[in-house]
Amino acid sequence: MLQAALKSGAAHRHSFFEVFTRRLPAGRRYGVLAGTGRFLEGLKNFKFEKEELDFLANTHVVNDETLEYLSNFSFSGNIFGYAEGEVYFPHSPVLQVESTFAEACVLETFILSILNYDSAVASAASRMSLAAGNRPCLEMGSRRAHEEAAVAAARAAIICGFTGTSNLEAGRRYGLNTIGTSAHAFTLLHDTERDAFQAQLDSLGVDTTLLVDTYDVEKAVRLAVELAGPELGGVRLDSGDLVAQATWVRRLLDELGNTKTKITVTSDLDEYAIASLAAAPVNSYGVGTKLVTGSGAPTSSMVYKVVARENDEGVMEPVAKASTGKVSYGGRKYAVRKINEQGRATAEVIGVDAKAPSDSNDRDLMVDFVKDGKILEGFTGAEGVRRAAERHARSIAELPRAASRLSEGEPVIPSQFI
Repeated sequence: MLQAALKSGAAHRHSFFEVFTRRLPAGRRYGVLAGTGRFLEGLKNFKFEKEELDFLANTHVVNDETLEYLSNFSFSGNIFGYAEGEVYFPHSPVLQVESTFAEACVLETFILSILNYDSAVASAASRMSLAAGNRPCLEMGSRRAHEEAAVAAARAAIICGFTGTSNLEAGRRYGLNTIGTSAHAFTLLHDTERDAFQAQLDSLGVDTTLLVDTYDVEKAVRLAVELAGPELGGVRLDSGDLVAQATWVRRLLDELGNTKTKITVTSDLDEYAIASLAAAPVNSYGVGTKLVTGSGAPTSSMVYKVVARENDEGVMEPVAKASTGKVSYGGRKYAVRKINEQGRATAEVIGVDAKAPSDSNDRDLMVDFVKDGKILEGFTGAEGVRRAAERHARSIAELPRAASRLSEGEPVIPSQFI
């Protein structure tokens, strides 16, 4: 597209692109935007190096004119959108790019690959956090994802209420709280379970969490208490009927005098499993596979569409595709969340080419991220994650109570165009 647009002369036309999703995953009541900060971090150094240009030239992917354009590429436009951590609904304009067609075109796959994955994980993490209530959720999915996706997933999970991650690289990049636990392999490495537990306690202290289901759970719990005493930090259960097992393990710990020892459960948990454990005496949840794969919705199905462009007379005009089942709405969008007197959201109001009317309760959803190619401060790194987590908590708090239901249903508030 870039090469052909350069040929026609339209590549430098002023254009406006938007990222949105036409629908939420089946049965979901809201989505959560994540990845904006990662996109901005990448945009800062987004350019084509000699190796990349040589590849394009040697494989004849593009012509010399396009190579010349790419060799000097530097984004010079504006970017707006929802704050990271914000909830979204069908047709919410979560990211907007205002630039030449050429600049916006080059960024398309980069934007969508980040927002689609990060938002899928964030949406799943948010549902899990709601299901967990006041009990902490811990991100443990690195071994189930691409190594860079694992960092992105950890970041998205923390934004949506998880309290720690086992991914140390995510901790290093974004200042996240890192946590960890021993695996069955550690116990199996040693000649006896006693040797394994003693080694862990000697190295990490009694506040550590011991994995007690490698062999016989009851024997392991008794052994853990014998070796660590009443100050043992925790035990982890990773198999079997977690509700029943957690109940009798809690009873056993209490009988042995370990009333302060906590119970962490793992084993392919998702929001439904977490909800089923609400009445069990569990202290925290370790979540891996289902989190990093979006808990059944591994993509957010976001699209990137041109909604306005400069015509031959130099005037901006709305444009939109009209394919059956894939209707888009032309024109730049402005979004406002309607809030009632009780502080609850009632609708997502989207204005086309004009700001939606609002009253004093309503909240403008659009934020500036990039002005004339300059990335504004506060959206990247550890600060970006902190702000996104705060935004998510506030956004969830204002949704109707139905947002926490795990049963299938329509979006918790409607999207209204005006």
